[in-house]
Amino acid sequence: MKIYENAAAASDILKRGRFDDEEKAAAVKEIVRAVRERGDAALFEYCEKFDGTVLDRDTVAVSRAEIDEAYQALDKELLDSMQRAAENVLAYHRRSPMKEDIRTKNGRTTGYTVRAVERAGIYVPGGTAPLFSSVMMGVLPAKAAGVEHIFVCTPAKNGKIAPAVIVAADMCGAEKIFKVGGAQAIAALAYGTESVPKVDVIAGPGNIFVTLAKKEVYGQVGIDMLAGPSEILIIADDRQNPKFVAADVLSQAEHDKLARALLLTPSRAFAERVAAEVERQLALLPRREIAEYSVRNAGGIILVKDLDEACALANEIAPEHLELATENCEELLPKIRNAGAVFMGSWTSEPLGDYFAGPDHTLPTGGTARFFEVLNQDIFLRKMSVIQYTKKALFEDGEHVIRLAENEQLGAHANAVRVRLEEK
Repeated sequence: MKIYENAAAASDILKRGRFDDEEKAAAVKEIVRAVRERGDAALFEYCEKFDGTVLDRDTVAVSRAEIDEAYQALDKELLDSMQRAAENVLAYHRRSPMKEDIRTKNGRTTGYTVRAVERAGIYVPGGTAPLFSSVMMGVLPAKAAGVEHIFVCTPAKNGKIAPAVIVAADMCGAEKIFKVGGAQAIAALAYGTESVPKVDVIAGPGNIFVTLAKKEVYGQVGIDMLAGPSEILIIADDRQNPKFVAADVLSQAEHDKLARALLLTPSRAFAERVAAEVERQLALLPRREIAEYSVRNAGGIILVKDLDEACALANEIAPEHLELATENCEELLPKIRNAGAVFMGSWTSEPLGDYFAGPDHTLPTGGTARFFEVLNQDIFLRKMSVIQYTKKALFEDGEHVIRLAENEQLGAHANAVRVRLEEK
């Protein structure tokens, strides 16, 4: 793992790819258009083309028999761990719901009420690993919000979905699981087809084609965020165990070759120990090829003057995952403004957040933590404002409203209040 003398020297690895690939965007636009116009016919054509899965209206959704078969395929210990993780995640998301707030003062009632969307679509990547944890992290916030109909879409390779993915979706309360992935799945959820219902909000990560499709259909439906390759940024001092830090670097590097793992430290000696430990652990990984490419081409260790400089650089990078692996890490947290999730202390490894602790692991990437937030139940909730005036309150405020409306040259607005003031 390469060590950089400062942030300027690491400028190449700090640059991020953007969602402006014109060739891919054009391909996604055509897929979305075809599914919007031709429904199931186009959806099934693309599933066969990209995933090798032949589908029709009878087979596009996972059947009850397939769900039961999936449960039988998992050992009891895994089922127990999945159930415990699901309970933690659901309990966490139920802790801080958006609350109705309606207040009345002097005949004027104002506020907002909160409603869940009716239908949510959760996308779960297929990729190179069975990401059943992404099912939990998508379905359970929607469930906590009170969404009535929750649908999961995930690609089936040659007609098959990993049993753990099916079980997770059923365990968490998905109404249906569809064997469709890619941009065509996003289009189907956004516009609806003969088989896949139209939803109000689409959430969940995916590859560049999925992300571009979410960008394309935004406005037709709500989305959670535009997510790219996984990232981890670790701020560490020289009192840490280099074995721990190296392991956390590789925990994200193994996601895919575009994943990015960075370490910021003021200690060159510690940086060298971590770099050596990364090499040692790489040799032991089953996904070594992916992780090795990631740390060689997209990762690195950047030396900083001190921890204050590290925090300032972290805010500029706005990483998906940020680990504060330092003594007195609590003192650094107030200095952090931009991150998807913050992991505090030597014993809080990032995979705790991926699987079990409770907070969601669907997080903004690519610097979008400056304006996107972690997936949570608020993504599936809407505030509706509420206003009610008594006659007395209207007579007290009416002339102000008329004056404001007339000065905007909106006479009908003014008249809607004036006609009421004329009723003594």
